[in-house]
Amino acid sequence: MGFRLPRIANTKTSDIPKGYFAVYVGESQKKRFVVPISYLNQPLFQDLLSQAEEEFGYHHPMGGITIPCSEDTFIHLTSRLSV
Repeated sequence: MGFRLPRIANTKTSDIPKGYFAVYVGESQKKRFVVPISYLNQPLFQDLLSQAEEEFGYHHPMGGITIPCSEDTFIHLTSRLSV
């Protein structure tokens, strides 16, 4: 019996499946999401990365990519992306 990984996984473990990467999302309290690498080719996700670069440069306080938007906005935007 197998299982299917969701498109976006909210995880607390350090295990990231091959083909995915972690981002931290939130305004005051950050939440970790694991998203498919294929998102890097999506213009909408690239806009989010540009905003992260403008706000944090290449120094991300959480140790990973930090996206400066609310969790609800992030989930709404990524739900519109194709994998």
